[in-house]
Amino acid sequence: MILFTMGRKILVSTAYLPPVEYFSLILQADEVFVELEENYLKQSYRNRCYILSAHGPQLLSVPVCLGSQHKIPLKEIRIDYSKRWQQVHLRAMTAAYSSSPYFQFYFDNIEKIISKKTDLLIDLNMELTELVLKLLKLNIRLTQTTHFETIGEAANDFRYKISPKIKSQFVVKEYMQVFNTFKCTDQSLSIIDLVFNMGPEALDYL
Repeated sequence: MILFTMGRKILVSTAYLPPVEYFSLILQADEVFVELEENYLKQSYRNRCYILSAHGPQLLSVPVCLGSQHKIPLKEIRIDYSKRWQQVHLRAMTAAYSSSPYFQFYFDNIEKIISKKTDLLIDLNMELTELVLKLLKLNIRLTQTTHFETIGEAANDFRYKISPKIKSQFVVKEYMQVFNTFKCTDQSLSIIDLVFNMGPEALDYL
């Protein structure tokens, strides 16, 4: 069992370029445990994110191979490369953020990770999350869990609290955005929206 001390260690799900709230929680911790032993959960941030396009929030989803099984361990989830999702995601990010102040400084590293044919979803997510932590200059350790923690038994358990299906109480402060017509402080927007627009100042908004 993971022993949690308030404000020191947290338990989160894996996520694909997760929302600002996810990193705000990480900022408050000394050590972050990323769930590896759960069954895969559909329609969650585990394989999707939202960016802000010219038409509003846009969903980007990483296709995965699920087969006919109902319950598949997350650590076994493979990315489906029969679909051209990499090109779709990178083009969408470019269209949405190429004119943002810090796109040219950060996009290349994100592009390199997404362009690789990483086999497992968990590995893609971990590499992208660690990159974002580096861009934010957050020196926080990410540890993958080795057993499943029963829901509700661990303090600071956020695995199922940050979800596209749950309205978040997290407040995102307004910041300059490329498509500021929307004045979008949508809690679901990926951290890359903040990073591309605010660069080194992004940490102040977490």
